[in-house]
Amino acid sequence: MDILVKRILDGQEQAVVEFYNQYSVKIRKYLQYRMPVSEDIEAFTNDILLEIIDSMPFFQHKSSLSTWVYKIAHNKIVDFYRKKKIKSVLLSQIPFLEIVAHEVYEPEFQFEKNKLRDKIEHTLRDMSHTYRQILRLHYEENKSVKEIAIIMDLSFKATESLLFRARQQFRKTYEKG
Repeated sequence: MDILVKRILDGQEQAVVEFYNQYSVKIRKYLQYRMPVSEDIEAFTNDILLEIIDSMPFFQHKSSLSTWVYKIAHNKIVDFYRKKKIKSVLLSQIPFLEIVAHEVYEPEFQFEKNKLRDKIEHTLRDMSHTYRQILRLHYEENKSVKEIAIIMDLSFKATESLLFRARQQFRKTYEKG
């Protein structure tokens, strides 16, 4: 096990400082070539480093610490661009969303909403307990994959995989009903 990782997992504050000093400049440089100039790279660097430190218990030493760090940074950049795209699509739909918002309170809409809720509940009842549990934790209780992994005593990757399979099963079961 990497000594620095072990010290961080043991709760040594000095190890966190060393980790930050060792990787903050590298991550910042990595981001400068991949992020728009207008974004606050310093804040984004700190977010990435905090995510890495929070994820240390899941580091499995299948690669070097440096490779793992850059993979997390890469994934955060991908998430950034994905969210940015979703935001631009949503903003382009504001006039439509305003119309829909007014219709939400119409009695016909309430009837359809109740029908949809019943169909979702019926779909969940037809699924296995494990799939139902992971979907409820993620979508009803807004738990992150990391939190669900801890609750269900699974690895992060196993939890991601289980959530993916549960979504697929939900979709199939929903479409049958």
